[in-house]
Amino acid sequence: MSSISLERNNINMYLGLMAVVTIISHFFFITLVFISFQGLRLDYFFNKEKQGKFRLALVLFSVAIGYLASEFFLSFIDSIRNLLFLIK
Repeated sequence: MSSISLERNNINMYLGLMAVVTIISHFFFITLVFISFQGLRLDYFFNKEKQGKFRLALVLFSVAIGYLASEFFLSFIDSIRNLLFLIK
């Protein structure tokens, strides 16, 4: 194999690995936020008729906040990794 082919394979492997890490991070933080919201027991403040809408709002807020937390985490890790270029 030529060196160009090996370099493309390394780039593709890196991109695939980063995609997996990103997906896992998003799901982890969304789940973490959802469990945290459930621990607050905010459902006591809503009557029985509004429980469905409250649960939907809880899921949507969990996705929004979990996504933001995950993006912050991934950006922070990426920034730390890029700081290594200053050392080299």
